[in-house]
Amino acid sequence: MPTSDAVRFIDLSHTIESGMITYKGLPAPLICDHLSREQSRSIYAPGTEFQIGRIDMVANTGTYLDTPFHRYADGFDLDGLALESCSDLPGVVVRVASLESRAIDRARFGAVEVRGRAVLVHTGWDRHWRTDQYFEGYPFLTEQAAIYLRDAGATLVGIDSHNIDDTSTGARPVHTTLLRAGIPIVEHMTNLGALPLSGFRFSAVPPKISGMGSFPVRAHARL
Repeated sequence: MPTSDAVRFIDLSHTIESGMITYKGLPAPLICDHLSREQSRSIYAPGTEFQIGRIDMVANTGTYLDTPFHRYADGFDLDGLALESCSDLPGVVVRVASLESRAIDRARFGAVEVRGRAVLVHTGWDRHWRTDQYFEGYPFLTEQAAIYLRDAGATLVGIDSHNIDDTSTGARPVHTTLLRAGIPIVEHMTNLGALPLSGFRFSAVPPKISGMGSFPVRAHARL
């Protein structure tokens, strides 16, 4: 069915490409043919050919969603992720693109209605994607911001930065707080500047996989 002129979709995901690095220390994806079109010609009728692709990657690649299992052995995994927590959610954008500090504290969220919403933090850091700068000096949420979002009833939290946590230490208080509360996290988003502050629906649905806590998503908004 054709899309109505009144409806517009905004892609909020990075493209996954063979050899790209999402997170230093994690291997890049390898994308190749499992069955090439040339090989398939010997299997099918003359004039009929197919390509079957293959990808070898870690779960935390590109724009991805974390479920509690990513952090907690007893948390629900991708198979247990409720569609209501990642699909067709009312969304709000919190713009913090001009920062005096890398740390995004709870005060940035106080004037925003977050209950029952996907809260998307727009820092503009996606402009550094696929550069060395992306991994250094990026903005992140504080533990107090995560506690506020949890207590205020956010359904999902996303960010267009390298990590929602400060990775200068081994602690991950934002992941710890949000995922323990069952609030999915979407990291490495992009194009949040194309969204209004509110009035859109947000979706970021991963495959239904048992025993995995994270996986890439095609995050997008419907205006």
